[in-house]
Amino acid sequence: MKYVPSLQKKYGEEVIPSLKKEFGYKSIMQVPRLEKIVINQGIGQAIQDKKILEFSVNELTAITGQKPVVGNSTKDVSNFKLRIGMPIGVKVTLRREKMYEFLERLITAALPRIRDFKGIDNKFDGRGNYTLGIEEQIIFPEIVLDKVHKIMGMNVTLVTSANTDEEGYALLKDFGIPFKKIN
Repeated sequence: MKYVPSLQKKYGEEVIPSLKKEFGYKSIMQVPRLEKIVINQGIGQAIQDKKILEFSVNELTAITGQKPVVGNSTKDVSNFKLRIGMPIGVKVTLRREKMYEFLERLITAALPRIRDFKGIDNKFDGRGNYTLGIEEQIIFPEIVLDKVHKIMGMNVTLVTSANTDEEGYALLKDFGIPFKKIN
């Protein structure tokens, strides 16, 4: 018996029938699905302090369960004292089981820990994908506050196979993402 994350079960048992009914899809293959989650963290301060890169890699590894890829600069920018090849960001791409596990932890554990949380905006990119900006990495329970070197933000992009924003919104809403109420 293979382990299946609970959100993946929910997708198969509840989300697919709900979306088929709502949008009138004839086949299960037409129903939008979550393809991947990309977590991206810019660490421009690593130019002055090399330890920030190490801390950022360790924190993203703890949050996602997967080691991030370090992105290097492709240009020289003299105003920022930046040279080609210097590390300026880290990113993780989650797929399959790890993706569903991360999304469940984000919905149930991390988002409720945001101070004065009233829901997330429902601004999509026009193709059914959603990017959520997180201002502090300490909202994740995997991060130990005493070991935090610097409070840093990150972007979490939920990439779907939806063709429109309405389909992407319905998919993410059915997963349980707490969007703000539309007036």
